Amino acid sequence: MEKEFSRKPYITSEEFEKSRAQIYDYSLKTFGFLQAERYWTKIQKSLDMLPYRYLVHPECRHIPTKSQMYRNIVLDSHLIIYQITDLRVEVLDIVPSASSVSKIRGARRVCV
Repeated sequence: MEKEFSRKPYITSEEFEKSRAQIYDYSLKTFGFLQAERYWTKIQKSLDMLPYRYLVHPECRHIPTKSQMYRNIVLDSHLIIYQITDLRVEVLDIVPSASSVSKIRGARRVCV
């Protein structure tokens, strides 16, 4: 018998919003308005699908747990790190995929 899938709302942390704004600013200065808007939209589309697809993405290999509650979305050169709780999906941070392991592990301590 298959497990019934449940939709979970998501919430973003202040740290995620701050990092996303920094990515936008960097993209704007480096690649221009259109590319910055495209990447912003790409991030938002990933978030919009999260309530339905939170189990599709792999466990974050830098934050392993028995329950596999920490997962990440690989998005171009960034990782969107989130955790699955009983009631919702909490988006913790978005970090460059080349970040140090300690920076990625630091996402565990982000408060939502």
